[in-house]
Amino acid sequence: MNLNCGIIGLPLVGKTTIFNLLTGSAAETSKYLSGRAGANTGAAKIPDGRVDYLRDLYKPRKTTYAQMFFSDIPGLARGAGQNGGSLNQFLEAVRDADLLVHVVRAFQNPEVPHVDGEINPRRDLDTVNAELLLADMELVEKRIERIKSGKKIKKEQEEELLVLEKCLLALEGEMTVGSLVLTDEERRFLKNYSFFTVKPMILVVNTDEEQFESGRYPFREDLVSYAAQRGFPVLEICGRLEMEISQLPLADRKVFLSELGVEQPGIERLARTAYEHLGLISFFTVGEDELRAWTIRKGTQAKKAAGKVHSDMERGFIRAEVVKFRDLEELGSMARVREKGLFRLEGKEYVVEDGDIINFRFNV
Repeated sequence: MNLNCGIIGLPLVGKTTIFNLLTGSAAETSKYLSGRAGANTGAAKIPDGRVDYLRDLYKPRKTTYAQMFFSDIPGLARGAGQNGGSLNQFLEAVRDADLLVHVVRAFQNPEVPHVDGEINPRRDLDTVNAELLLADMELVEKRIERIKSGKKIKKEQEEELLVLEKCLLALEGEMTVGSLVLTDEERRFLKNYSFFTVKPMILVVNTDEEQFESGRYPFREDLVSYAAQRGFPVLEICGRLEMEISQLPLADRKVFLSELGVEQPGIERLARTAYEHLGLISFFTVGEDELRAWTIRKGTQAKKAAGKVHSDMERGFIRAEVVKFRDLEELGSMARVREKGLFRLEGKEYVVEDGDIINFRFNV
């Protein structure tokens, strides 16, 4: 599956710096371009030590890592709702995202003044989230009005009204639709709505080097508490410094990251957090031609996972030959795995686990 992540936030908080860090791009970060209308887009290869191990072991002609796709959405200025054009552009860009990466600014930089004059990441978070809440509120209010203005309200519409009014009450209380506890029946009425506030979100705090090393910045406790209450993971990244490090030779990168106290670069931390937050896992296929990492949702059965590789594999599925990565890594060869009886044949209902190495047998 292709995971599309929208990077959102106010202007001049470092969204494009984070985008460059994640994708290895060189998009212009000049403060004078903060009024741009279009989004920067790019793909990020997800580093995975398991893929590196399998590549060194099998030496395939091609190695394909899992990918995440990022859109660096232009900053949403305060009061954008009064300027329908810029708000609509922002919302349309957000609509296509599977995951929102919300960047807030903690760093100080006199050369790039904050759009509101002072650093307050909690306020910045509220400013952008308010536009998402208002957009959903408008959608719900219009639908409620449409149902109530009809000549006759059907029983199913009455039930839908109850759910919509529940959503409206939450939104008016500055709670997201995604935070509502709903029954399966209630969710059925909302399945055709494209709510902004149901989209999963990761909060990225863009710090300076001193803040990153000390773990202290303005309003940190308030921000972390807010995110915890709403189930948003929080990542603290020194975007500018880590972007500069990412442009160094690989050996030098590890040295500089180690000096920063960072075990993994930004893309690894964000990818891991995104996978956990969205309930995603990776499995691997290995051959002479290609080694490839595939992204699927937790709980996916073998036959469905085969369809991820090729539709013919799902249609003509016979069985899955499965080896756990941890077993192969521990024993060092597929021959040893077989000797230990850890090479398994699984049927179509087998639930694929993270790190499975799978060869699908099929016939069409």
